[in-house]
This record gives sequence, C-alpha cells and structure tokens, in this order.
Amino acid sequence: MLKVIKWRKVLKFGAIGGAGVGLVTSLHANNYDVTSVGVVRFANAAKAVLDISVYYKKNLYSKNAKLMDHESEEYLKLKSEVHQWGAERLLKLCCLNKGVFIKVGQHIGALDYLLPVEYVNTMKVLHSKAPKSSLKDVYMVLRQDLGKDPEEVFKSIDPEPLGTASLAQVHKAVLQDGRTVAVKVQHASVRGNSLVDLKTMEFLVSIVSRLFPDFRFEWLVKETKRNIPLELDFHNEGKNAEKADRILVKFPWLFVPKIYWNLTTPRVLTMEFVEGGQINDVEYIEKSKINKWLLSSRLGDMYSEMIFKHGFVHADPHPGNILVQPKGKDFKIILLDHGLYAELEPKFRRQYARLWLSILNFDMPAIKQVAIDLGVGDLYWLFSCMVTGRTWESISGAGGIAKSRPGAEEKKIFQQRLPQFLPQINAVLSRVDRQMLLLFKTNDLLRGIEHTLKTHGRRAALLTMAARCVQAEYSEQRKEALGALQRNTISFCEIWALLRLKVWYFMLCITDFFGLA
Repeated sequence: MLKVIKWRKVLKFGAIGGAGVGLVTSLHANNYDVTSVGVVRFANAAKAVLDISVYYKKNLYSKNAKLMDHESEEYLKLKSEVHQWGAERLLKLCCLNKGVFIKVGQHIGALDYLLPVEYVNTMKVLHSKAPKSSLKDVYMVLRQDLGKDPEEVFKSIDPEPLGTASLAQVHKAVLQDGRTVAVKVQHASVRGNSLVDLKTMEFLVSIVSRLFPDFRFEWLVKETKRNIPLELDFHNEGKNAEKADRILVKFPWLFVPKIYWNLTTPRVLTMEFVEGGQINDVEYIEKSKINKWLLSSRLGDMYSEMIFKHGFVHADPHPGNILVQPKGKDFKIILLDHGLYAELEPKFRRQYARLWLSILNFDMPAIKQVAIDLGVGDLYWLFSCMVTGRTWESISGAGGIAKSRPGAEEKKIFQQRLPQFLPQINAVLSRVDRQMLLLFKTNDLLRGIEHTLKTHGRRAALLTMAARCVQAEYSEQRKEALGALQRNTISFCEIWALLRLKVWYFMLCITDFFGLA
C-alpha cells in the first residue's frame, strides 16, 4: 500500500513537473510571451465571450428590452450601443491574442454589407493597424528559416515595417548585391498558436450559437480553419503570385512583384520592392493625377477576369494589398499579398454569372432559380442583396439596378435594416455554396474601395461585368456543343448578346446626359 502511495506521489509531481517544463519550453520558444501559451489564449477568449454574452443578456435580451417596440428609436439606439460595446470588447481580444484572432477580426471588418455596422467599422482598424512583432522576433524567424544570420543575407533591414498584418509583417531590405527587396516575415508564434486558436474559436462559437441563435458564426470558423493553413505557407503564396501574374498578363497596367525563391521559405517571403500609394489614398491619387474612374474601372475589369474567366480570385483586396503607382501619364496597379485565393469550379462560375445576368436583366424567376441552385432556397431576395450590396427595392423595382445608381442614402438604409435580418443572413451564409463565402468578402472590400474613391454606381463597371458574365456563359455552352455548326451558332449568339449590351449602355449614357433618368 505504501509503495502505491509513493508511486502516486511520484506520478503527481512528475505530471506537475512535466507541465511546468512544457510551459517553460513553450514560453522560451515564444520569447517568454505569456499570451502565446494555449491555456492563457483560451482563457482570454473565454473571458471576452463571457463578457459579451453577459452584456447582451443584460441589455439587449433583458425583459425590458423585449417589451420595447423593436422599430422605435429608443430600441435601435440601445441595440447600436450594445453592438458597439461588443465590437470594442472583441477588438480588444483580437489585439491581445493576435494571429488568427486578428485574421478573423479583419474578415468581420470586410463584411460591410453583411454584419452590423458597429462591428464592421470597429474591426476595420485591423486592416492597417495590426499589432507588430519586435525586430528581435523578426531576426529570429529569418535566422531559423534562412539558416544564416540576417546580416549575411541582407546589407540592411529597415527596423520599422512597411505594413503589419495578422499573420506577418513586411520590411524593406537591401540584399548584399544592392537589390532592394520587400521581406515578409511570419510572426514567430502564429503557426504554433493557430491550432489551439481554431479549436478555441470552434468551441466558443458553438456555445454562443446556443445562447444567441441570432449569432451563428460556424461558417466563419469553418472558412478560417480551411484557409489559415494555406495562408501560413508562404511557398503557396509565392506560387499564387506567379499564377496571378501569368493569367492576368493581358493587363499591361498590372504589376505583381517578382518572388526571390532562394530567399523564400514557408515563413519568409522575399519579393521585389515596389513603391506606390494605397488605392484608397484619395489625396495621393489626386496629387499623382491618377484618373479615379479609370482606376476603379481597371480594378473591376481585373476582378471580373479572375472571377468569370479563370476562377482564380485574389480574395483579400483590402486597400493595403492594392497599390497604385503613376507611370508617366498612365499608372500601374500593384497587387500584393497572394496568400488567399478563391478557386471557383466551372459549374459555380456559370451559376454565379447567371445570377448577375438575371439581376441585370431584371429576371425575377431566373434569380430565384439560380439562388435555389446555389443552396439558399426561399432567401433568394436576401441573397441577391448580399451579392450586389443593393436593397431589394433597387433590384426588384422598375428597371432593376441597371437603371438606378447606388448612393450613400441607399447604403445607409441597407445597413440600418441589416440587424433585422441577422438570423436570415446567417442562414444564407450557412447554406450557400462554400465557394461563395470568399466572394462575399471580396465584393464588399471592392465596394468599400469604390465608395472611398466615390466611383460607385459606375455603369461602365456593370457593362464590363455583364460582358464577362455573357462570355463565361457562352464559353461553357461551346464546351457542351455537339459539333461545329452548334459552336458557330453559340458564338453568333454571344456576339449578338455583347452588341445588345453595348447598345443598352449607350442608351443609358444618352439618358443620363439629357437628364431623362
């Protein structure tokens, strides 16, 4: 009996000692940053979720709140205040735990037309002001991954990063041979923390979904789990950059920085250094005499090409990832950060093209059918609003969105109504074809850029996209054709459809010019 007790003591102290050694080892690997320890990160997240849940329960879901008129100014003000408090508490958690939490926060900040405005506006700060790693951590990753002291590889590295993101930061550097490069270095603890963080999110989101059925974000966790491993592999990002450069070679005004593969690893990406202003820097664009309308048009053309022709779509077009550079009387668009791409199957591309054509053609039965094919069923009206960023009145009203221009007032109405349909929005996001989720984010980011440039509502953009949709549809029809005669007939129909589009656009321009709209 005495021996058993002794062995239990040995095992007990051994377990405690082992845990202690594991904790010290984890802290040492992460430069003694306590927030890098899994249990601490879990506790931070659990505390934040508990705080937010209690605050919502006490204020928005209290007996008094339930008795209020949910259309009244008093209730809407209360709801906005509660959302704002929750958003600020969530932002605090993202900045504390960093890494994957910031990535999720950035995703929320990109869904301008899908989530309450308080959360979107609060989280947008993470696109440009994510917490940065120390230069000591940067050098440690460089040393580990390149197998050399940074001083052997680089003549100099700017201590202040050019930009900081959720998973990495970029420094300007000069190689020993004098070439200037941009070095993207992964935050030291991100890879090690990602698995714990994703498990933590999955667990906490499932609890929140049970407590508050309006807040079902399992779709966001699933997307993050699928995408994070891809974004953490900088070899993958380098390959994506080269593929994008290859498929978009037809655009002489597009520039994708060259990758230096001999100085690239899963955690370090070295690329050509390029200067330019962010695409939403209106002062820089105006000072550089860059045509905002042409800039917006080129951006739309590039994304239409990626979506409808190639099915390979840069899925993180926030302003920090798209630069503009004056080039004589013209300008270049510089596309950065190729870690996340949406890869769309031909069948899905065709369905998505048909959806836009149905919306532009004001064809309600076709809109409903395509929405059903994509999995959203009777929520086709809400799905159409989420895709276009327009109200259902604009889509289903006389002439549809082709004959009306989106304005600040419509966006305001859209965002005011949004909280009323949060359960239905979550239903759409849970049901819809998974390929659609990154497109929602991409669409909203692009619309945000257009609103900043004040180029939204461009009918030229609608024409470009409609033409791409037509080409995508008839291209698939040609693949299914049984012979040369049928293929020629399909090609003639495509030419006719594109001609009709140009006539339609010309008539709208005439209408606008004479003020008849």
